[in-house]
Formats: sequence, structure tokens, C-alpha cells
Amino acid sequence: MDESLWEIIEKGGFAMWVILACSVLALAVALERAFALYAFLDRARSLSETVTRCLRRGAVAEARAACERSRSPLADVFLAGFERDGRGSKEALDGAVDRARLRMTLELKNRLWILGTIGATAPFVGLYGTVVGIMAAFHDLSAKGTGGFSVVSRGISEALVATAAGILVAVEAVVIYNFFNQRFARLALELKMLCDEFVEALREKGSEDGTRQTTGG
Repeated sequence: MDESLWEIIEKGGFAMWVILACSVLALAVALERAFALYAFLDRARSLSETVTRCLRRGAVAEARAACERSRSPLADVFLAGFERDGRGSKEALDGAVDRARLRMTLELKNRLWILGTIGATAPFVGLYGTVVGIMAAFHDLSAKGTGGFSVVSRGISEALVATAAGILVAVEAVVIYNFFNQRFARLALELKMLCDEFVEALREKGSEDGTRQTTGG
């Protein structure tokens, strides 16, 4: 097959341009999310270790300053905990940290819906292009009135290109979607553990401070 990509796209008609745009969009979303995840977990672990170490030796101001300097999104979760610390019950502290963590997790999953939508609709776009192409082929047959199947066979084969392309792009989008979904599920679990360690360290700090105050009194 000596046809160029441009010729194949032209044969598929308008639907092929839509499918091509979907393919480019899926790759763009994949690259953007990959960039967002680059070194994400390493920065989160580093911040968690620093903050936990500071809290265990009672350096609350130093722990908070480390969060304010950090580039990790986890810093916003920890800062929410510092804001709530001492201003309510332990359940209120847990709730504040959990809400901030869930917001961060939702932001990480941002734009994944685009991949799911492309994976679900691309085959139908290709099928639409094929149906339109077959209709055009049979229209040519009725206009010419002679030639039989040989007249429409080329048009049908060209129209089927759109269906093949739609399926290919759908597979691409679904594979990327499943990869990131699995990645985010593991990431969410690890972030939950880091947040639990932070809350425990913050509570222990509070207990130690209270013990010191009682002893001093």
C-alpha cells in the first residue's frame, strides 16, 4: 500500500478529521497529566518526612514553614491541617485534612474525562463516516445505473477506513485512560497514608504540648 497518510485521511472524509483531532487531543491530555505527575510522589514523600520530623521534635513553626516553601500540592493539605489544629475536635482536624486531600485527588484526575469520552465516541464517529461513505457510493451506483458492485466496492473500502481509524483511536484513548486511572488509584492510597501520618504527628505534638503545660503547672 503506497498511499500516504494524507491520502488515507482524505478518503475517510470529514469523520477522519474529527478522529484525527480526537487522537491529538488524547495524546495532549496524556502528556499534560504525565507532566503533572512528574516527581509528584517524590516531592510529597520528601515534604511528609520533613514535616513529620519537625512535628515529632515540637518544631511546629518550622514544619509549617516547610509547607509554605514546598512546591508539592500536598503542602496545601498539610496547611489545612495546621489551620484547623487547636481550633476544634480531633474529628474536625481529620475532616479538614480529608477534604483538602480529596480536592487534591480530584485535581489530579482533571481532564481524564476527555479520554473516557474519546474512547466511547471515536468508534461511532468512524462508523458515521463509513455510513456516509457507503451512502455516497450507492448514490454513485444509482446515478450511473451500470457497473454493479465494482462501481461501489472502491467507495465502500475507502469508507471503511473511517471505522478502522475510529476503533484505533478509541483503543489509544482507553489504554491511556486505564493507565492513568490505575496510577491515580495507587497515588491516592499513598497520599492517604501520608496524610494519616501527618495527622498522627500533629496530634502527638498536641498531646506532648498539653503534657508539658500540665507538668509545668
